[in-house]
Amino acid sequence: MVKKLDRRKRYTRMALKNSLMELLSEKPISSITIKEICEHADINRSTFYSHYADQYDLLTNIEDEIIDELNQALLQYDYTQAKEVLALIKYLLDYVFSRHEHFRILFSDHGNKRFTHKVMQAAQTHIMSDFNEPEHKMSETAAKYMTIYSISGSITVIEYWLENGMKESTDELAKIITEISNNGALHANLDG
Repeated sequence: MVKKLDRRKRYTRMALKNSLMELLSEKPISSITIKEICEHADINRSTFYSHYADQYDLLTNIEDEIIDELNQALLQYDYTQAKEVLALIKYLLDYVFSRHEHFRILFSDHGNKRFTHKVMQAAQTHIMSDFNEPEHKMSETAAKYMTIYSISGSITVIEYWLENGMKESTDELAKIITEISNNGALHANLDG
């Protein structure tokens, strides 16, 4: 009987999360009411409140779940076997692709910009751990700024890719991001 209750709780939370994500695809979180979330999920308000304090708490829960999964994906990446940046970017893009609708909505103006900051922090933490290697001839401060710059640019490229129908494969996009990072946007030949 306990398993049925756990399954019911999981179903309720999943239904509420799906409901919020569908509503977020139409309008910003500030315009979404708990009543709308509950009606869309076909769940009563008291049940909602037994799981979440409000719509922002539900959104934070969704964001944190994705960030936890992103951290797990980054922890599973074998940095010793494949130190190549292209392989890491491809690995991360495959994860984003697996949850592309959530990322598209959460990165959009309807989501909360806090999510972008959380993604940046997660990526920076894992990338900075690699800068402790002796072969990097960059100060820790410069490395932090460089990773913030690279990650924020990469996120903007990914947002654009998601919003425009993901026309490029994750392989192609990883190569584009790597080329921009390696050559630098300022050094690119824009004359054609």
